[in-house]
Amino acid sequence: MLHAGGAVDHCPLPPIGRPPGAPAGCHARHHALSAFRWHRGDPGDPAELVARYLADNGLPVRNLGRTGDKYQTIGDGDICGASLYVSADAGAVMAGGVIGSRSPVPGIPDVYAVVYRHARDVTPTGDMSGDRWSLGPWRESWTRADHATAVDEVRAAIGRGDVYQVNIVGHASAAYTGDPGPALRRVAALAGARYGGVLTGDGWAVATASPETLVEVRDGRVVTRPIKGTRPATAAGRRELLASAKERAEHVMIVDLERNDLARLPGTGPVRVDELFAVREWSGLWQAESVVSADLDPGVGLAALLRAVCPGGSVTGAPKLAALARIAALEPVGRGVSMGALGWIGHDHLDLGLSIRTVAVDGSRAHVWAGGGITIDSDPVAEVDEAAAKTGPVRAALRGR
Repeated sequence: MLHAGGAVDHCPLPPIGRPPGAPAGCHARHHALSAFRWHRGDPGDPAELVARYLADNGLPVRNLGRTGDKYQTIGDGDICGASLYVSADAGAVMAGGVIGSRSPVPGIPDVYAVVYRHARDVTPTGDMSGDRWSLGPWRESWTRADHATAVDEVRAAIGRGDVYQVNIVGHASAAYTGDPGPALRRVAALAGARYGGVLTGDGWAVATASPETLVEVRDGRVVTRPIKGTRPATAAGRRELLASAKERAEHVMIVDLERNDLARLPGTGPVRVDELFAVREWSGLWQAESVVSADLDPGVGLAALLRAVCPGGSVTGAPKLAALARIAALEPVGRGVSMGALGWIGHDHLDLGLSIRTVAVDGSRAHVWAGGGITIDSDPVAEVDEAAAKTGPVRAALRGR
């Protein structure tokens, strides 16, 4: 059924794992009622269309900054919330930026939302053994030399003053046979996966082990937690990350961008940095994270919030629109489900992770993406190695290791 530019399906597939970012109290009790989908090239404003769909289903997305009587006890049969996914392409549309290359998984919508009813009975979602799963060799979207050349082109653009920083992302895919469900649940269960979960659609599924908060709204406050800076999770790696002037400069630049994104929200502020360059661990890697927050005006709705924060600054660069144009010119394969937003919208909060450390499967292939932020001081070989380190745990989980 058409929904003013999007489409609504009233018989979506049942979950094969916990939806990303869903509250623990609803675990295995999610019964999908309907799903909204919007594809690149469809008419209408995707931010407004998905907000309308969620509002029509009783979720309070028109005034996210409200406080007071917003908590609702969820009983059997009640709508407990919704999963929301926004692709990198949809984020670029919302920001008014240049859209990149076509997604390698075009069957997956660019905006997808599923409304869930809280079911009485627990529904098993299966184990993670995957005896009938077989994954073939990975096929990279570009060679190490191509990736390094793209890094050099970004450094040249920075030298000309076109941009200050650009995040460059590569893609790889592998053929598979068998049931992907157990492999996807292994990805979602990786250590440090703050948004670990699986989202399914007609002929496709997405699993994320994302540790990064794109945007969270609770108790009238909006928060983003940008991550920038990566090293192996060893004592030496931690010392190296803390001592790296290049990593800190790159990180602070993105923190400033995120501060500006939140400041664009009408009536919101003041924006403050609650924590700067805190080193935390994700699945064998140290990563630097900051916390940026502001009081959210009660009248701010979901559509305005998505337009302000999508796509995330830590996976685009600065200035954001100039970085999007550079990304579109350099990356040969679209970002697809990666580098977007994926999470949960409930009656009392919104919590969307950045869809990094994320894998997609269609009917025949598994797809992964990884990259990093490029500054004038970036070393091309080191950047290629960093991207490989980020995708390593996801690839290992898919293979069952």
